[in-house]
Amino acid sequence: MTGGDRDPILEKVYSAKSNEELEQAYDEWAQRYDEDVFQRGYMLPAITAAYTGRHVPAGGRIVDAGAGTGIMGRVLKAAGYGDQVGFDLSNGMLDIARDLGIYSQLDRQVLGEPLKYESDSFDACVSVGTFTEGHAPASGFEEIARIVKPGGHFIVTIRSDVYDEGGYRDKYEEMKQAGKMTLVEQSPAFRLFTEVDPHIVHYVLVYRID
Repeated sequence: MTGGDRDPILEKVYSAKSNEELEQAYDEWAQRYDEDVFQRGYMLPAITAAYTGRHVPAGGRIVDAGAGTGIMGRVLKAAGYGDQVGFDLSNGMLDIARDLGIYSQLDRQVLGEPLKYESDSFDACVSVGTFTEGHAPASGFEEIARIVKPGGHFIVTIRSDVYDEGGYRDKYEEMKQAGKMTLVEQSPAFRLFTEVDPHIVHYVLVYRID
């Protein structure tokens, strides 16, 4: 599967105009999601897991922000991270993730809104494919910084073309100046999928919570 035009399945989620539209799109996609993304050569989980392993000790308690069907949870479980909590805005996706038996807790929650977890609850937050066009806003960084312990890490993938346009860089600079977060590592840009949309590239960014 090749071509320079945006993949039509991806277009539906990237073009969502509200959380309600986004939730509906993912609910409808849930049963085929894993098959579809892996057919397209989905790169984010493996690369993000490598950066997680570099910064988060095995046994650390992780929250998977935008857990979806649990793809990232499966990879982290195989890497030795057995204590995972996840949340997503799509109940259809969460139903798939529940069947895996990986997460100790799964919740429907929305990034950009207050999260139900206590402050300093987690050693790390991992978020894959969620801070991007039409998805979680940069304001979601604030709640992540609240629920992760000081000295813990926020490991997130962000599309290179929306890192500036979506306000993520500005939000980080604001939080850095406030003494809340420090960028400790950034990956080179890499393709989201090997088989479609060659123009869509991501970074993995590793922030320390201060």
